[in-house]
Amino acid sequence: MDFTCSIVERNIIERFVETHHYSKSINGVMTDYCFGLYDGDKLIGAMIYGRLGMANAWKKYSDNMEEVIELRRLCCIDDTPSNTESYFIGKTIRWLRDNTEVKVIVSYADCNYNHEGIIYQASNFRYEGKTSSGRVILRKADGRRYHDKAIRTKYKGELKPFAQKLKDQLNTGEAEYINTIGKNIYVYNVTRSKAERKALAKLLYK
Repeated sequence: MDFTCSIVERNIIERFVETHHYSKSINGVMTDYCFGLYDGDKLIGAMIYGRLGMANAWKKYSDNMEEVIELRRLCCIDDTPSNTESYFIGKTIRWLRDNTEVKVIVSYADCNYNHEGIIYQASNFRYEGKTSSGRVILRKADGRRYHDKAIRTKYKGELKPFAQKLKDQLNTGEAEYINTIGKNIYVYNVTRSKAERKALAKLLYK
């Protein structure tokens, strides 16, 4: 494939993700690294890596929080060639390997949107089971879903405007809680040597 993968600022891909990702939102998504996939000058894919959304979940994979990251968003335009997503993931993994201390990448395939994780399987991620079932906030006007912690997001001790708006919509009935099934968990070990692979295996399977 003759595509270019570049690390970019979040604002460069924000609108693209909101348009092409099934969630239609990046509100509340913690961001450490953003990538754009380009066909010439045209943005055809976007990816966001950030800290794990679930508090302390990183402890399952490492003794150091800085070594664990989550693939938070991945999307491409519809008419890209087959295997574009796995090609894109591979490019970003190599960048993380060469430029960061990240050793474990975690991603979740949302079965509530009929996503089983085929892309992660094709990219050599390891299946680790399912998360627990839970609930999300559904905004009725546009069908967007938000983690229930979205209404508790604060800045300098005050609810962020978006969090307050969503909380108000829950009170008026414009939004509601719905139950969700567990997501498929996938893990990738970003190893740099045979010794490191053995050390990670010992930690993960102890």
